[in-house]
Amino acid sequence: MYIPAIIAGLISFLITPLVIKIAHRFGAVDIPKDERRMHSKPMPLWGGIAIFTGFFICMFIFSNISTIKLWGLFIASVVVLITGMVDDVKPLGAKIKLLMQIIAAIILVKAGFEIKYFTDFFGDDGLIFLGSLGLPISVIWIVGVTNTVNLIDGLDGLAAGISAIAAVTLSYIAILNHQYEAAMITLILAGSSIGFLPYNFNPAKIFMGDAGALFLGLVLAAVSVEGALKGATALTVVVPILALGVPIFDTAFAIIRRLINGRPIMEADKGHLHHRFMSIGLGQRKTVLSMYLLSALMGAGAIALLKQNWLHAMVLLGLAGFVVFIPINRSVLIQKKDRLE
Repeated sequence: MYIPAIIAGLISFLITPLVIKIAHRFGAVDIPKDERRMHSKPMPLWGGIAIFTGFFICMFIFSNISTIKLWGLFIASVVVLITGMVDDVKPLGAKIKLLMQIIAAIILVKAGFEIKYFTDFFGDDGLIFLGSLGLPISVIWIVGVTNTVNLIDGLDGLAAGISAIAAVTLSYIAILNHQYEAAMITLILAGSSIGFLPYNFNPAKIFMGDAGALFLGLVLAAVSVEGALKGATALTVVVPILALGVPIFDTAFAIIRRLINGRPIMEADKGHLHHRFMSIGLGQRKTVLSMYLLSALMGAGAIALLKQNWLHAMVLLGLAGFVVFIPINRSVLIQKKDRLE
């Protein structure tokens, strides 16, 4: 199971230099134009092509999932990859991107990546089957997770590393749930993401762009449905949310923050958690490594919960909360001090 992940990483690593040349050739280059940008020089995009290629070469060679699921995942991934590639060159409207994500999500659901039931916390039957509601609920989950990964792609190596950690966590959860097909998918995804990181970690030589972030989010959403949300315990819903906790909670708090401030929820700002880390004096590398630590703690906490090891789960999630509290508290104090001055 680990060999395909290693091969995916090698493929992603080896073809990234070619993708850099292709991005320059087609003008897929991010030119910093405002203060939100963390880089000062033009940077090639489309790094997601390398991750996508390493992932699907190994999926078609090594994966044992059904043909319809494999091709459904491939076609849906192509939809979001091309959407992201176009958006990286000529920005698309939010409605068009959302429409394409919904189409990709429906393709996945029709291929078999569907949430069919929830745990009944109060009844005796154990499960609540969704029936016709499975489609819209699955689409909302897939589109939501896809966008959360895209929204955290703000620093060199951040989205790729967080996605790799989440993928490894989901893989272990899938193994615990005896969902070995999902475990294979997530390990291959982790491998292809890690293979891209040497070119994407600070100082980056290429960005994954919307093409890569949307692709990673889509696959993570699909495998969380396949491997984590198909358990029959009361923690079925909680565990994948924690495994994907950094992008999910960061996005949720961003939406709440913008609603409170009376700003459009899709409007970009510098209030994300990685911005908070940066505002207290951490450089890009230390900020990204801190976010990796946070993601790993939440993933480990999710696994501890699934094993019903309550003490370990409380300690791990408590440490994660502490890691989050430090930059938020200090950044608020700094902002108050600046206003007083």
